[in-house]
Amino acid sequence: MSADRIDKARLFEAYLVAAARTGDAAARARLVEAWQPRLVGHAWRLTGDTEMAREAVQDGWVEILRGLSALRDEMAFPAWALRIVTRRCRRLGGRRGRERARQSPLDDQMSLTEPDVATGPDVLARRHVREAIRALPPDQRAALALVYLHELSVAEAALALDAPEGTIKTRLMHARRKLRDHLTLQGVTP
Repeated sequence: MSADRIDKARLFEAYLVAAARTGDAAARARLVEAWQPRLVGHAWRLTGDTEMAREAVQDGWVEILRGLSALRDEMAFPAWALRIVTRRCRRLGGRRGRERARQSPLDDQMSLTEPDVATGPDVLARRHVREAIRALPPDQRAALALVYLHELSVAEAALALDAPEGTIKTRLMHARRKLRDHLTLQGVTP
């Protein structure tokens, strides 16, 4: 996705946030529609459990929609909403997800790669990348997805994960190293 398209998408989302804040029901509905899959994917990365992820997001939307009036910078919505869901996951016991992390039916929404539509060596490489991502600890998987899938800055990812920037950089470094090592063992050139 080009930088121009990302900027337009973010501007449109900021518009939806501003309109939703004024009570525009259609804007609220579009905001929820646009962000529901991303928030569920984020919650799943943190919990490893589909039902817990959905519950965290449902609870998170209550807080998000109530708190919109207090959000002063519409462009900050992504990190702010993700942070609310991060905290909801922690309250629901998201740490248990480390032992239970498994492939989710939501996996295609949460992958850092596209679904397997091609044939040949690319399909196998994508499968290995997905396996490597699923094998990451939840905190590293979440940081990787926020920075590379959602295209948040490290500062925004830190806000979303309620962690210092240095911690996010460390998680990213370890995640990239683990991905590289996994792919090398599988014979895939990273």
